[in-house]
Amino acid sequence: MTYSLKQFAAMFHVTEYTIRYYTDINILPCERDGQNRRVFNEKSLNWMQGITCLKGCGASIDDIKEYCKLCKLPESHENMQKWYQIILHQRKRAYQQLSEAKATVDYMDHKVQHYKQILNGTIPDDSNPQKWTRENRPTMHLTNNKK
Repeated sequence: MTYSLKQFAAMFHVTEYTIRYYTDINILPCERDGQNRRVFNEKSLNWMQGITCLKGCGASIDDIKEYCKLCKLPESHENMQKWYQIILHQRKRAYQQLSEAKATVDYMDHKVQHYKQILNGTIPDDSNPQKWTRENRPTMHLTNNKK
């Protein structure tokens, strides 16, 4: 089965521009029809699935290009080590993202409880910055955001 550029982009919820870019930088294979339009097949689907997974882990385009380049080389222990290093790096980034997401959820859980107390009348409403003074301004709740 083959897919047009528009169909292929829709399948992966990306823009047609993104798909063109991926083909232009040689990380996504495609064929051309008689009118020189990009046509995508099962092989393209496999590559795009891999690209999507790496992007989901926060991989940069350079990392993805390196990974795809390695995939096109003959399988060897040396190449497997390089793939492994890329995946280790992406796993580290994924854990960082997970940590940041957990800090955000913890902060939001705290805010939900705080607003419940305000709504229940157990504490005064201190949520409006227009009413804050130096004396009653809440302390900052910092998360693990990058600075």
